Amino acid sequence: MRACLDAVVLEAPALALSIALLTVSDTRTLAEDRSGDALQLRLEAAGHRLAERGLVPDNRYRIRAELSRWIADPAVQVVISSGGTGLTGRDGTPEAVAPLLDKTIDGFGELFRVLSFDTIGTSTLQSRCLAGVANGTVIFVLPGSLDAVETAWDRLIAAQLDVNTRPCNLVQLLPRLTEPAG
Repeated sequence: MRACLDAVVLEAPALALSIALLTVSDTRTLAEDRSGDALQLRLEAAGHRLAERGLVPDNRYRIRAELSRWIADPAVQVVISSGGTGLTGRDGTPEAVAPLLDKTIDGFGELFRVLSFDTIGTSTLQSRCLAGVANGTVIFVLPGSLDAVETAWDRLIAAQLDVNTRPCNLVQLLPRLTEPAG
């Protein structure tokens, strides 16, 4: 009987997370934000809740202010930003976010660039996307193009925000992200 029980895999019910979306752009409005729309549709289709959605200009202090508000809010578990990750003078989202992070998830940017290579070739080296954790909140910083947010969500983020992804996922870690260092 024990062997039969070991063979049964129990799948946990989906866990709905509260996710905030931030678009960083000097040229878009929320009404014209196809990338933000795509992220919102995908997170809701996956059973998650949209905590809030905002838009700020490419200004590192405005970006930090909005992210800091969500990082301090215990009801927000995940923040996804899109835009401002390029190389131009106005692109400063990575510089705005990096000082807020307690820990970085280096593999996210590395894997995103590998996956993007299939679509945009060597142009992927211009992507300065990143991910990390701040005050127990998981943060993803994505390029602003529709292709980039679809690639990031469909091929990386969705699985990591699904409690059923094995061998491990970020959902499993959420309760432990604010544990004091030993």
